[in-house]
Amino acid sequence: MNNSIPELTLRDGMTMPALGFGTYRLNGNDGAVSIQSAIDMGYRLIDTAYNYENEGTVGEAVRRSSVPRDELRITSKLPGRYHEYNKAVASIQESLYRTGLEYYDLYLIHWPNPEQGRFTEAWQALIDAKKWGLVRSIGVCNFLPDHLEQLMRETDVTPSINQIELHPFFNQRDQLAYHKEKGIQTQSWSPLARVTNILGNETIQSISSRHKKSVSQIILRWHYQLGTLPIPKSSSPERQRENMNIFDFALEEAEMRIMNELTRRDGRLNGQNPADYEEF
Repeated sequence: MNNSIPELTLRDGMTMPALGFGTYRLNGNDGAVSIQSAIDMGYRLIDTAYNYENEGTVGEAVRRSSVPRDELRITSKLPGRYHEYNKAVASIQESLYRTGLEYYDLYLIHWPNPEQGRFTEAWQALIDAKKWGLVRSIGVCNFLPDHLEQLMRETDVTPSINQIELHPFFNQRDQLAYHKEKGIQTQSWSPLARVTNILGNETIQSISSRHKKSVSQIILRWHYQLGTLPIPKSSSPERQRENMNIFDFALEEAEMRIMNELTRRDGRLNGQNPADYEEF
């Protein structure tokens, strides 16, 4: 795999780059161009979802790329409306047909949808899909500890990854500690929290000036040193390159502490609390 991004190993032995590339709202030919650019730039982990409606775009970017398929890690996610076992299996198959790929490296349940109450049934579908070779590693998104405890209790299978909202304004300290205790890798969505104008934050700007790095690079380095796996998105090749360039410096303990103190009691960007949020 790409040498410029360090690797980490999941609990099931799957290796993952420590930095990935998000694809939300990267659709059609323009999206394929952006994703291919990211792959050619050196990104090897590409994150999509059924509900992003761009799995075909991701597959096209993979085919246009000169990087061998086995060097890539492609992720997709099961939507909330398909938690019923048979629907979940068909959804995974349909996702693969859309991409034109033979397998996913990582497949996740997108949201627990607790009111529906069928996420364990969906999880069993992912377990079986892994046995059948449709996916290589399985995990979840946005699951709270109670949801994870139920999965592990009822199936005896622990997710390899939990992808959660995590950024300096919402550092998820307790959830992160729980993941470490259970051996679950934390993956960060919306790692740069751009809608909050975080790039203009004076505290982070001060740290960025000290290191001669951009605010985005400081935030992504913070993620890396927390032990989380961020998946920033950008259609700009310059920004893609900038976001990758975070492995030649380190934040000091005091700087990490300052970054962690930026968190808010509920810093969720869109108020999507997994305790009651229901994805379609």
